[in-house]
Amino acid sequence: MTCVLLSGLLLQVRPGEWRSQADVFGEIFFVFLALGTLVGVVVVAYTLYNAYKYRENGQPEDDGENRPTLGELPTGDDGGKGKKLFISFGISAVIVISLVVYAYTLLIYVESGPDVDPEAELEVDVEGYQFGWEFEYPNGHSVDNELRVPADRVVYLHVTSRDVWHNFGAPELRIKTDSIPGETSTTWFLEEETGTYTAECFELCGAGHSYMKADIIVMEPGEFEEWYEGTDPEAEDDTEAETDDADDTSASLADPTDGSIGGVAA
Repeated sequence: MTCVLLSGLLLQVRPGEWRSQADVFGEIFFVFLALGTLVGVVVVAYTLYNAYKYRENGQPEDDGENRPTLGELPTGDDGGKGKKLFISFGISAVIVISLVVYAYTLLIYVESGPDVDPEAELEVDVEGYQFGWEFEYPNGHSVDNELRVPADRVVYLHVTSRDVWHNFGAPELRIKTDSIPGETSTTWFLEEETGTYTAECFELCGAGHSYMKADIIVMEPGEFEEWYEGTDPEAEDDTEAETDDADDTSASLADPTDGSIGGVAA
């Protein structure tokens, strides 16, 4: 049960914070690798020990030994060998059950997602099409094949498709979910390090399947907020209106047909 207790402790390593899926799956891989290596070393070492101990040495066998016959089920009452067999079965069962509970606990954590303040989350709608990805932010701004997100912030992706079946995945972020027409699947990720990660389609969807990729750009929170404010459609409309007014003013000042020079009547 050590793995079960360990998983509970590791989930609370950073109070008030949540771990990324990449961290969780990396931990599961490390635990299985370490324990599997340990068990493998013990089994191989014990096998080699017994192979050496009971090797053929040309001496007559001791007929006084109580050996089980073919098909006989050991009971554990016939000496130390039967007890060793039952102990090994018991230890194996404890290890396997502990690993199953441990891995299942972490997978539930991944599936349920972080329990954080909704205002601290970023939700993005993702729509797959032949052969690209469209990302739409809460303010209505949409862009193809490029997703910008802040570091150290939970990002929820609501994925669907406009034509055929796709599968959205980013191996470095350990996320992967179906993109199906008429359905929406949700996944999340949390990345602490800034950089550019590649998302691609993992469902054969046509001739351009191998080119169906997108960049996930993880930015510093301050830089992301500055960029995001510039994508506000209302702000863009105001900027365009101000630009149009400025152009009209410049045109009226430079128009020689209105009988004025520099806006002053001749």
